[in-house]
Amino acid sequence: MASDALYTVPLLINGKETTTTATFPVVSPSSHKTIWNASSASLDDVHAAISAAQDAFPAWSKTRPAARRTILLKAADIFESHADEYGKYMEDETGAQSAFAGGFNVPFAIEMIRDVAGRISSVMGSIPACADETTSALVIKEPYGVVLGIAPWNAPYILGVRAILFALATGNTCILKGSELSPRCFWAIGSVLSEAGVPAGAINVLYHRPEDAAQITTALIEHPAIKKVNFTGSTAVGRIIAQTAGKNLKPVLMELGGKASAIVLEDADLNKAATQCAVGAFLHAGQVCMATERIIVRKEIKAQFLDAFKGAAEGIFGGDKPAPVLVQSAGVDKNKRLVAAAVQAGAQLVHGDHEKDEAHPETKELSNTRMRPIIVDGVTKNMELFHTESFGPSVSVIEVASDEEAINIANDTDYGLTGAVFTENLARGFRVARQIESGAIHINAMTIHDETNLPHGGMKLSGWGRFNGSWGMDEFLRTKTITYQH
Repeated sequence: MASDALYTVPLLINGKETTTTATFPVVSPSSHKTIWNASSASLDDVHAAISAAQDAFPAWSKTRPAARRTILLKAADIFESHADEYGKYMEDETGAQSAFAGGFNVPFAIEMIRDVAGRISSVMGSIPACADETTSALVIKEPYGVVLGIAPWNAPYILGVRAILFALATGNTCILKGSELSPRCFWAIGSVLSEAGVPAGAINVLYHRPEDAAQITTALIEHPAIKKVNFTGSTAVGRIIAQTAGKNLKPVLMELGGKASAIVLEDADLNKAATQCAVGAFLHAGQVCMATERIIVRKEIKAQFLDAFKGAAEGIFGGDKPAPVLVQSAGVDKNKRLVAAAVQAGAQLVHGDHEKDEAHPETKELSNTRMRPIIVDGVTKNMELFHTESFGPSVSVIEVASDEEAINIANDTDYGLTGAVFTENLARGFRVARQIESGAIHINAMTIHDETNLPHGGMKLSGWGRFNGSWGMDEFLRTKTITYQH
């Protein structure tokens, strides 16, 4: 990538790549070096993108389902042909390991595009019976218009594609506002769709300097042409997005943070539970909204589980493997602070060392973006670690004496995105799962789980609405009733 040293990632506005005079550096959290610069959108760029999307809507919304399907299938093929290149962008920009970037994110995004392409022709309305026999009615589904999708950096291909895919497939035009931490990944999404034949203006891609976030985001949401917003990211930022949209009476689809609990019952397969909890807690250095944050384990098997869990964590993420990379040093600082406060309040560190500074595996220089997995036992509800989403490689272990206590603790959180239950008794697993306030619960599997045909979203402070499958299509279609006399 040496040739990219001075490369500037462009915006995509009205089918044209636009390099702005205002730029910002993109620094790799792995090497701490500037890998390229990125264009920074201005208010003029915002208005140009919205105008282009508005102009493109009439024609795009009238395209036949087969035409949109053909374009999306071609986009999937193009995406696949650049899989290695795009996976490397994600590694460089976010510090992700290759297995998570090119091995999971890119293939899943491609699969999602193909899945949605096949669903386009399934959109249909209905002909209900009316009270008056001389009246008939049609209930139809139609696109909103211009949709704003705001996606984060941690899984830029999956979440970036998802932010605009369902909207495009159902005839909307889109603006994708990507994170400043991974702009080249978002550029790649726009490039693929444009090359596949999405017409100019139907997809626009913007990013901006961190200091411009409030101004640019507010201008986008408040513009009268924006008819719906979807946002994936932190609950704190989600509050601001929802407040701004609410003031302007605009519908919002939100997928926010999580504090996922994995409940390990005494009849669980402990080796499987330990492995699934280790991956669920520490994949991508814990920087996943569905990551396992709390492990609630029955006291009868806690000691055996801890032994197996520590072994799994060490086997998968330890040894001579480099310490995982977090996208910013603030994430490391937050996790160290949460763990230190819990230990000071009486929790026990059973794996890892939150006071240790990790080094770059090649230069051996200390790195402020690297942190190894940490397991904290004896976490109680009077500790901040019990309640706060760590979004990093630390996980709490909490002992319980009954299923009811486990359920109560799992529900003792403001979040409700995902969770897990480990038991060899399926009926018991379903009974526990039904009582947990969460958008999804996975029995005998880790809390991180996403499939193209399963609805994905949360409840409580984890958001509302659903991506994926037919539910994702319906999110970007509004219902209209037409009656006629005969």
